[in-house]
Amino acid sequence: VLRAVGISDAHGVVKPSRRAKYHQVEEFLRSLAPAVDDALRTGLLRAPTPDDPLRVVDLGCGNAYLTFAAHRYLSATRGLDVALTGVDVKEASWRRNAEIAEALGISGSMTFVRDDISCVVVEPPPEIVLALHACDTATDDALARAVEWGASLILAAPCCHHDVAAQLHRAEAPAPYGLLTRHGILRERFADTMTDALRGAVLRQLGYRVDVIEFVESKHTPRNTLLRAVRTGTAPSAAVRREFEDLTASWGIEPRLAVLLAPRLPTGP
Repeated sequence: VLRAVGISDAHGVVKPSRRAKYHQVEEFLRSLAPAVDDALRTGLLRAPTPDDPLRVVDLGCGNAYLTFAAHRYLSATRGLDVALTGVDVKEASWRRNAEIAEALGISGSMTFVRDDISCVVVEPPPEIVLALHACDTATDDALARAVEWGASLILAAPCCHHDVAAQLHRAEAPAPYGLLTRHGILRERFADTMTDALRGAVLRQLGYRVDVIEFVESKHTPRNTLLRAVRTGTAPSAAVRREFEDLTASWGIEPRLAVLLAPRLPTGP
């Protein structure tokens, strides 16, 4: 698989130019493994069968390094029946990935779709949704689609956070926090933290248990935050909603994920 997707050479040695990506994918799978195990053990994920395999989607899959690795891990290492779909807007990626799946003889359980994350249709809906470094609000699109599908497990490693950073630049920071956004580099870093904290808060309001972790060392990528969410169906407390609303109101920002999922978010005093 590594040779087929271009991460390793003909001798199975990881190419120097692909080492960072290799480590990102490897560590992403290390975070996926216990999440899948726990969800299967607790019944939050059903046990798949050959007639009804575990449905997984990788949104914004690009060259599908993660997609192929996840398929290999779930099917070969874990022995699970799996149907995995990779989604990307680029036609070149779609054609390349489909050809690799065909060459590897796994096109029956692995398909690729050329479409935008925000409107892609996958039937039946996936139970696990992955997104590795979908840029800026594309991560919000991926999280929103996962929620709309009712995905049991979501793993998303965000990339850049330009949307909230731009809103922070336009807004007046509440006292006494002006120092946090006065300088561009600090504003960018603060926006990273703010964006992912608010994404987690939105998911919690919709019945997900969320944890935010560092999934790979920063020497491999500075974008090493992972949002891992499990749908428990537990009704959130009003305090979760109020905390989110108080924070966004005080900073005068409107997170993209909250806009996308506004009809689903709880309201009330």
